[in-house]
Amino acid sequence: MPRLPPISSMEAFIEVARHGTVKAAASELGLSMPALSRRIQTLEHAVGRPLFDRHHHGLRLTESGRELQAQLVPVLDELRAVIARAGSPDASMRLHLNVLPLFAQQRLFPRLPELRREHPELHIDIDTMSHAEARLGDGIDAAIALARSIDPVLYAARLDQDKIFPIASRALTDDGRAITVPEQLQRLTILLHREMPATFDEWKKAVGMPYLEPAGIDFFDSGPLMLEAAAQGIGVAFMHGHHLDAAHDSRLVRLFDLDVDSPYSYWFVCRPRALRQPAVKLFHDWLLSAKI
Repeated sequence: MPRLPPISSMEAFIEVARHGTVKAAASELGLSMPALSRRIQTLEHAVGRPLFDRHHHGLRLTESGRELQAQLVPVLDELRAVIARAGSPDASMRLHLNVLPLFAQQRLFPRLPELRREHPELHIDIDTMSHAEARLGDGIDAAIALARSIDPVLYAARLDQDKIFPIASRALTDDGRAITVPEQLQRLTILLHREMPATFDEWKKAVGMPYLEPAGIDFFDSGPLMLEAAAQGIGVAFMHGHHLDAAHDSRLVRLFDLDVDSPYSYWFVCRPRALRQPAVKLFHDWLLSAKI
């Protein structure tokens, strides 16, 4: 029976396929570029054909590479799950969940006591780092992601559809220079979340003002900090209506009575095989039935 190539070479292949360059994959894995390249060569030698087309812009999967990626990802995910279950007595009922802080604070945590009462055997480890989709199966079982759409190779369930609200300090509507029309945004700073970078562009196109340019744009990776910045008058935050409603912050108001659909939604996301894990399936079913 032929020997299998090292698992490390398979993991290296998956990361290079995901990132498109050896440099980015090496950084993700904490390896030198030569070391990562050797692992890819080991796997190509075992397969007996090239897995990537090399060009000056990076690497592109060959047809064999695409086929191998599609078959290898779920196998490695299942292998990680087997190791996790073997190493921890309660691993089958422990969920490693990635979630953005604002969703966790406003929508998930207020309902978790209900889940705990119904399923005291389920334990949830919370991760709030970015790029959750790329890390599924690598320390994360599932994620609640904020995105326009989800990679079709993943399982995804849309959790909501919301409106875009310009959210600002109440002081901006109370003083002598009150903000009453969108054109006045040209003298203000716009606050955007890194997971929703196109929110302002979509909003201004929808209201018929694609030419509108603010004084500046500041990016945040924290929803709670965006709301606090808006409350302090630092800028106008373009966020979801639910973000304002659930904040219950009397310092904040919505600017303008203009309804604009958001291109972004919250999604429950995992690799398809992850739904076989009892903890993932239990949380998924509860999340969708609870309509959080």
